[in-house]
Amino acid sequence: MTTLSVSDFQQHIFLVEDDERLAALTKEYLENHGFKVSHETRGDRAVERIFSAVPDLIILDLMLPGLNGLEVFKQLQPVYVGPVLMLTAKDEDFDQILGLELGADDYVVKPVHPRMLLARITALLRRYQKTSLYPNLSMGNFSINVESREVTLDALPVDLTTNEFNLLWFLASHAGQVMSRDKILLAVRGIDYDGLDRWVDICISRLRTKLKDDKDSPVRIKTVWGKGYLFVKDAWD
Repeated sequence: MTTLSVSDFQQHIFLVEDDERLAALTKEYLENHGFKVSHETRGDRAVERIFSAVPDLIILDLMLPGLNGLEVFKQLQPVYVGPVLMLTAKDEDFDQILGLELGADDYVVKPVHPRMLLARITALLRRYQKTSLYPNLSMGNFSINVESREVTLDALPVDLTTNEFNLLWFLASHAGQVMSRDKILLAVRGIDYDGLDRWVDICISRLRTKLKDDKDSPVRIKTVWGKGYLFVKDAWD
């Protein structure tokens, strides 16, 4: 069986950015690297166009006319299942955190460095392809179906964002091992931990809530202080 890589076929990226010059440069750069790129400048027009285009990945600016990026993302969530990469300004720390809490896969801070943007895009698309190659997992009353990207607990479906699913899969596939923030970020987002990024902590907190784990005294996804997080094998009865 032959496994396709990102470079084996042209994938569609939808760019939502109101800075026409930045958008034109980004579009040209990505098209020169083999991607099909659609572009929209307004948030209030983006949702309908994205639903029609069904892109493989969305690059979404936070500050948009008509409808801001966070509102666009909220409207996309019930239907769109692909990766979303947010563009943020340096002073938008709150919006970066909120975007991750809502389920965005990653973010890039402006000014955008084309090679960094391309690396993030490639990592996200590669990760979505790789998940279908892994076996499913089952532990007691908990199971993950990787191909359908479905999680069940007590025979009931658990509603997870793409971000949450990818992190959960990584932890569960390394059950019984302490995973540091460095390993998690490198494996799930393709970046190094800078000592400040709260992405892991935010997602872990959301996962504990959805997996009925005690946030104050967790037993299913434990915090190992100074080392990282531990997915406990025998906590799913």
